[in-house]
Amino acid sequence: MLQGFALGGEYGGAAIYVAEHARPHRRGWETGWIQVSAAFGLMGALLVVLITRMILGEEAFSAWGWRVPFLFSIVLLAISVWIRLQLEESPAFKKLKDEGKISKRAYHESFFEWRNLKVVILAFLAICMAQGVVWYTGFFYTQFYIERILKIDSKTVSVIMIAGVMLSAPLYVFFAWLSDKIGRKIVMLFGIVLMLGLYFPGFHYITQAGNPQLAQALERVPVTVIADPADCTFQLDLTGGARQFSTSCDIAKGSLTNAGVAYETQAGPQDRLPVSALATWKLKASAPGAKPTAKSAPRAPSSSHVCARYSTRRDTRRVRRARWRAGAGRNRACLQREDRRLLDDRALRCRRDRALWPQAAALVELFPTRIRYTALSVPYHIGVGWFGGLLPAVVFAINTATGSIYQGLWFPVIATAVSAVVMFFFLPETKDRDIHA
Repeated sequence: MLQGFALGGEYGGAAIYVAEHARPHRRGWETGWIQVSAAFGLMGALLVVLITRMILGEEAFSAWGWRVPFLFSIVLLAISVWIRLQLEESPAFKKLKDEGKISKRAYHESFFEWRNLKVVILAFLAICMAQGVVWYTGFFYTQFYIERILKIDSKTVSVIMIAGVMLSAPLYVFFAWLSDKIGRKIVMLFGIVLMLGLYFPGFHYITQAGNPQLAQALERVPVTVIADPADCTFQLDLTGGARQFSTSCDIAKGSLTNAGVAYETQAGPQDRLPVSALATWKLKASAPGAKPTAKSAPRAPSSSHVCARYSTRRDTRRVRRARWRAGAGRNRACLQREDRRLLDDRALRCRRDRALWPQAAALVELFPTRIRYTALSVPYHIGVGWFGGLLPAVVFAINTATGSIYQGLWFPVIATAVSAVVMFFFLPETKDRDIHA
């Protein structure tokens, strides 16, 4: 809640402040640095976490060390407050204030007058919704996917994400500069359409690079969950873990999804315990009403299951090993290369959503000065907070319901497609608008 209150005015205020100080022909370029600041903020956070992990070790970090990065942020807070105290109001706001034209009911004007409300809705559907799902898919869900589904260790994931930010950040400024030359709309539309074509191929590519045996097992190793449909719910948790999915079916499907195992669901008779059969081992409940637990069958899992991460425990060191043997004879390594450049290269090339548009300038240019702060901030935070922030939970719920680690991507695909259509048909070009009028 505190973070929400703190961040609520940040983006809109920063975008407006920079845009109203910028020269008209450089408005896109200068507001583009706002996007870069967000990217480097994430990179800094990842770097601090990585360094803290390396210094303290995994055990200490998990126990209490995770608090250290939060404590370090107090220094940044002090710097931020000092910077704000040095700032003056923008020329556009000063002019409005001197003329006595400041809105006394900005909320009412923004959301209860149709001429302004329709622009708020347009900004949300055309820009902010896509911005939310693209950003969160590229930065946060990708990180979750590589670490939780592909079972890559946390330190390696942090390095991959930091490298991704470093390589992609210059594109923010480039496309923002380009929008000053050819227009905001065409650049943003290009970014949206590009992402539409990269969602599914991108994550398939990441899977092939990060865990090729898992990619093969998804096609070759059949898994079936047999359960009473009444016990299987849509596992959408919007409370960060407060909601419990306690039926046997939900626990079985949730465990398989977290393990990166694809499966089909078959209806079984009532009162029958759900069983997820996978060749030589089962995920099952041992007694009526009991929670299913992952356990090996009498004989150990075969090497194909272990390499596919279809195993009963996680080994975060596998990615680093040149060779790992589940047994004797012809069992081979899950990843047969110590060098992780292939993983890094392919994963990063899939992150071309970094053509992250000049939306800051476009949003500022859509609204009149007297209501700009309120009218801009609300659609932005609905798009980023609701559609972006809830994206991991929604994607996981869809994956669990369908039994596929990819089907949840339809959520960002549909949201991005809606934004593309609305932007193409309804969003005006704003590059040459006078934002001081």
